[in-house]
Amino acid sequence: MKFIETGIKDLMIVEPAVFGDERGYFFESFNEATWKAAINDVPNFVQDNESMSHKNVLRGLHFQKPPFAQGKLVRVVKGSVLDVAVDLRKNSPTYGQHFKIVLSEENKKQLYVPEGFAHGFLTLEDNTIFSYKCTNVYNKESEDGLLWNDLELDIDWGMENPLLSEKDKVYKDFLNFTSPYL
Repeated sequence: MKFIETGIKDLMIVEPAVFGDERGYFFESFNEATWKAAINDVPNFVQDNESMSHKNVLRGLHFQKPPFAQGKLVRVVKGSVLDVAVDLRKNSPTYGQHFKIVLSEENKKQLYVPEGFAHGFLTLEDNTIFSYKCTNVYNKESEDGLLWNDLELDIDWGMENPLLSEKDKVYKDFLNFTSPYL
């Protein structure tokens, strides 16, 4: 397993070692000892989630406010997504900056999104299955988000009219956002 820095502190690409042959493939999507040996900081995952989405569905940019903030290890089981994380940590030199990466069933890359980030993804294929491990449980009262097409964040999603939930259409913009993260 390789841990690759993204240019935003604590946000990491995780590339598993994939073993394949004529039967198919095998890989470890998470191994506590491997994380500890590589980065000396092992997230305590307490909840696993999975979603299925059709092509051009955009979910995000979501986060949970403290004390229910969540770190997430995200990956695609089937299909592909454009995955985006936005740094919301006020004291970070990369505050307000985003990182994006294509995650797919072919490349098997994962992204570790620590607490203090908004996260979202755009599905690039029908019936995309997205999986994520979380460091905290879901709490409806702590749920929040930012507008996916915020001009200040300037995220190029590669499309203008994705399929959105009603709540994703009305989140606040970045200029009117007060971050709960230090």
